[in-house]
Amino acid sequence: MAKNNRTSTDTPAPGEKGEKLHKVLANLGWGSRRKMEQWISEGRVIIDGAVARLGDRVRAGQSVRLDGKPVDLEEAREVRVLLYHKPVREVCSRHDPEGRNTVFERLPKLKSGRWISVGRLDFNTSGVLLFTTDGALANALMHPSNAIEREYLVRVMGRVDDPMLERLKSGVELDDGPARFSDIQEGGGEGINRFFYVVLMEGRNREVRRLWESQGLTVSRLKRVRYGEVFLPSKLKKGQWLELPQRDVDVIYEMAGLPARETVDLSKKEQERRDRFAKKGQRATGRRNRRQH
Repeated sequence: MAKNNRTSTDTPAPGEKGEKLHKVLANLGWGSRRKMEQWISEGRVIIDGAVARLGDRVRAGQSVRLDGKPVDLEEAREVRVLLYHKPVREVCSRHDPEGRNTVFERLPKLKSGRWISVGRLDFNTSGVLLFTTDGALANALMHPSNAIEREYLVRVMGRVDDPMLERLKSGVELDDGPARFSDIQEGGGEGINRFFYVVLMEGRNREVRRLWESQGLTVSRLKRVRYGEVFLPSKLKKGQWLELPQRDVDVIYEMAGLPARETVDLSKKEQERRDRFAKKGQRATGRRNRRQH
């Protein structure tokens, strides 16, 4: 059983206070800062043999355990970012109590650290899903203040007219507050089955589906084709991942409003795989293909 007394390491010399524990754990990819605060409050985190408390700081050399398991406090100097083409019928949690497949099962193994999902896609939605080893990057990309665009290709069933599209762009009231598409473009189809490209500036739960449902329509297919400046490559099949090169990672850090970090050196096999999907001009090709549908 963990001790409840505090040790002499709780009073470090000036200038050696370290960082807030919940922030360190979040940056290491264990979860959001709010979730880490909850875990600390629940007594799940131990520092140097003592139960951690909200507001505690941690520094290099200290022993931290989460649920009895040691936590490596050393952040990797280099970062990795993956673009994953999520298929339908996968959940975005690490473990599913119903035994369904998770998006983490197909990702490459890490020697240290954890893959952190940048947001989520629901069970029946496919498309772009980013992963990174940098928790600070993931948190910044998901923070509402950055207002990063999410673009979806959606197939709806039902009659769609111009006044309806104007309402969806002007804003409608949902159960959790007002919502709207910042842009809607025709994507093809006819009759009661039509495709549209829609853009959101936030990532609330099932927001695309709920917006269309508010107009009496049913979403029969939903695919995220873009996250900020990151487009889904046309050659990346469902269930495949792509390790992003430094130039794309730099763009992602810029999207997040953070200084860029260097990407990890890849093995020859990983480099060849990445190059197959990251050819120059592929992003522009993806744009052209998308507008032609």
